[in-house]
Amino acid sequence: MNDSRVPDTRLSEGLVTQAGRAVSAAFTIGVLIVVMWGLEFADYMMSGELDHYGIQARNVDDLPQIFSAPFLHGGFGHLMANTVPFAVLGFLAAVRGFAKFVAANLLIIVVGGLGIWFIAPPGSETLGASILVFGYFGYLVGRGLFERHLADIAIALVVVVLYGTTMLLGLVPGDQGISWQGHLFGLVGGIVAAWVLRRRRG
Repeated sequence: MNDSRVPDTRLSEGLVTQAGRAVSAAFTIGVLIVVMWGLEFADYMMSGELDHYGIQARNVDDLPQIFSAPFLHGGFGHLMANTVPFAVLGFLAAVRGFAKFVAANLLIIVVGGLGIWFIAPPGSETLGASILVFGYFGYLVGRGLFERHLADIAIALVVVVLYGTTMLLGLVPGDQGISWQGHLFGLVGGIVAAWVLRRRRG
């Protein structure tokens, strides 16, 4: 006699696992947002001193600051503009699992930061979570393209519908205060992360 409870048990365990990952992703993104807002409040109290930890193009001393720049902002308006897309795209990027999310962030930060360091205007100071926002967008779209799982394709389509136009416009050189270089290389970093971290078929 077949035991119909076995598939039900597996389904229940799968749902519990997915729920746990969603809670973990929400917590991780929440912590990062709190950190960014805390840094901006500290920066305000210090009269903008933390802004010097952005990326200054081709300044060798600023190379380590590719790791601090994505979490700093040039004012509360800048931070507010980044918070919602960071929360949405970051959650979708993190829900696959914490280890992959950390690895994706490192790749996005390194590729995005080095791209800014090499081609941004001399003397410019680049900072802001849009490096990560564009990176998450590239990562999610790349997952849909490279892995071709139904869930990943669905997520890729949703983020393209929600943010595709905004992302394309962000890659166009325009406003002097907006780093299209950070947007472009953050996006490239996300695509690289999607390829490097893709699930191998076996």
